[in-house]
Formats: sequence, structure tokens, C-alpha cells
Amino acid sequence: MILFQNVTKRYPTGQEALGQMNLEVDAGEMVFLTGHSGAGKSTLLKLIAMIERPTRGRMVVNGKNLHTLTRRRIPQFRRDIGIIFQDHHLLHDRSVFDNVALPLIIAGYRQQEIGRRVRAALDKVSLLHKEKAFPVTLSTGEQQRVGIARAVVNRPAILLADEPTGNLDPALSREIMGLFDEFNQVGTTVLVASHDLDLIAPMGKRMISLKGGRLQDDEPARGASA
Repeated sequence: MILFQNVTKRYPTGQEALGQMNLEVDAGEMVFLTGHSGAGKSTLLKLIAMIERPTRGRMVVNGKNLHTLTRRRIPQFRRDIGIIFQDHHLLHDRSVFDNVALPLIIAGYRQQEIGRRVRAALDKVSLLHKEKAFPVTLSTGEQQRVGIARAVVNRPAILLADEPTGNLDPALSREIMGLFDEFNQVGTTVLVASHDLDLIAPMGKRMISLKGGRLQDDEPARGASA
């Protein structure tokens, strides 16, 4: 599903954000990326989504060799990937419904199918009753859930989340992680970058630790604690 072979990412400034990264994530896995700020977590997720390209190395995502993927084919490639940011990147002049519908509109879905999928995604994150509301009227946790609904409305094979609970209190953070776990249980491959070990360790999922752009530790999944 996701394969990194000796992947290095160096920015024009000379900063090496990732160095000689070797990593394999199977289809249907849920994996946490941990490490301090600047460890390379965000860069790794951006490489998977082709927001950034590697300087060296080989990457295969969802059966596609990213080295041979042309710029023109990137939008189609990204339809199989949902991305969630710490800052929700919602359009504040559009309703909750319209924010979630945007990926489907871009992909050219029919209006009836858009309505069905958007409402199913909003129902999944318990915001169906807010479909006509505007983001400014929502709490921070609700805005994050709108971002999650938008990321999964395309039913992507891979879900990437970059510090998705960074602005949330502990109870809301657990709720959001519970949603990711639910998506994983129906077969979605989920990668979440988080520095909050107290939040993610009890979930019993595979944890990959990064330090200075290098793989420091790869702890396999175990049974979640009661």
C-alpha cells in the first residue's frame, strides 16, 4: 500500500527533512507517526500525498510508482487519499454541506450522488444537523469533524492526518481518534502524525518514531488497553 525505499527529502535551503527513509505500511493498517516538531512527520505525509516530491529514493503508494507519476495525473492519484490538517482549511463563506461537497464537485459527481455522500459523511461525524451552518458558528471540535467528513467523502483508500488533535482538549481528542479507528475498521489505511503519546499509546496501534528526519523506532501494533 505504502512503500518508501531509501527516500530522502532535502529542501532548497539545504535542510534535510527526511533521510534514507525505509518504510512499509500494509493496506488496512492504522499507524501513528510520532516525534518532536521538525522530526519529519509532516514531510512524510506530504510525500505520500505528492504535495512534496522526494529528492532521492523510490516511493510506491496504492500500487503507483510516484517517480513515474506525471503532474497531470496527480489530481486523479489524490482522489484515493483523504487529508486532514490541524488547521481545518475550511471555506468560511460556504456552508458545512458545501465544504464537504467540494472534493465531489471537483471530481464531477452528479448532484444526487453528492447529496447522498455528503450527508453520509456528516452523519458519520455526527454533524448532519449542521449541514446548513457556516464554519464560523461551529466549535473548534466541530470544525475539525467537518474537515474529517470532507476528507472521507470520496471514500479514500488512504487517510492522512497531520496533528489533527493539536487544538483540541483531551476529551475531543479521544473522540477524533475514535473516528479514525472506526474508518480503519472498515478497511481504510490510516496514518496519523501526533506528538501526544498519552493519547495514542493506549490505542495499541503501530507507532513509528522519527527523530531528525530519520526512523528511530518502529513499534508494532498490540492489543489496545481496556
